[in-house]
Amino acid sequence: MPGEAHSRSLARVERVCARGLDALALRLQLVEELRRAVPFDSYAWVLTDPETAVGSLPLADVPAPLLPQLPRLIRLKYLTTVNRWTTLGPTPVALLQEATCGKPDRSLLWRELLSSHGVGDVASVVFADQFGCWGFLELWRSGHSARFGAPEASYLTRAAPPVTAALRRSQAATFEIESHPAPALGPVVLLLSAALDVRTQTPQTQEYLRVLVPPSGDAPPIPASAYHVAAQLLAVEAGVDSNVPSARVHLSGGLWVTLRAARIGDSAPADQGDIAVTIEVTPPRARAAVFARAYGLGAREREVLDHLVVGCDTREVARRMVLSEHTVHDHVKSIFAKTSASSRGTVVSRALGA
Repeated sequence: MPGEAHSRSLARVERVCARGLDALALRLQLVEELRRAVPFDSYAWVLTDPETAVGSLPLADVPAPLLPQLPRLIRLKYLTTVNRWTTLGPTPVALLQEATCGKPDRSLLWRELLSSHGVGDVASVVFADQFGCWGFLELWRSGHSARFGAPEASYLTRAAPPVTAALRRSQAATFEIESHPAPALGPVVLLLSAALDVRTQTPQTQEYLRVLVPPSGDAPPIPASAYHVAAQLLAVEAGVDSNVPSARVHLSGGLWVTLRAARIGDSAPADQGDIAVTIEVTPPRARAAVFARAYGLGAREREVLDHLVVGCDTREVARRMVLSEHTVHDHVKSIFAKTSASSRGTVVSRALGA
């Protein structure tokens, strides 16, 4: 019976989520479990910056003929309004055939690309909570008559909360890694055309892209992370989404970097001007903001942390926030509990990477 099988699968999903895996291992193990419960032919699972919801670290298994069209695939995904991960409502799952009333050509991505590769239906899942958006998953089922059903959507909806929490914890764990001194970046720039074709790049760019999305063997790295921020710029220009075209992502060894996309020169959005994607070490305050979201700090706790990272003591924090010192102390104790830290120095050093 599907209901019983799905319940057993959900229990296994929760066990995987409780293992404390890093983001890559977590997604790989969950993909195999999800495939048994909700069969699919291809998938794309993208981690996102929790604040901007822009993709940072993708993991995908797509048909081989689509690989050369990866820039186009990402560009169309960001420009498609149907079932966009940033617009899914209280239910974190949406099905393409259902959302379009059996007319998937209403989706720009399906109409322009997926239909020609035999994709019949797409299940979209967003992993978001009150602290931000941590990723989105697309499951593709081949065959023009293939459809995902309501029981499968229900299963994915029930799986989303524990997976969301596990993804957030995996990002929090990156702050517990002893950070190496930040390297002198720069400038690290990738220049893309409006179609997201690579035009040129600075010498260090491949080095960082290779760490973000490791290629197979000695092949040059595919700048998937850069494609995502550039595609978000196109989405902003097209009025599809208003989030800034920027994403913070853990590189390695506790180091976080920020990717940003911007038009070159004074080209109007309608022009075909080039797009520059820059990669730089994430500034301390921006890094601390991700730290606070990843550990699930409340609004007051985040405000206290903002003051702690600039060196304020309890009295000064209380003065700035118009609170009693006792209340500030309670907030600090709560931050310690949530981050498993025993001192302010530990919290600040993890948050800032110092």
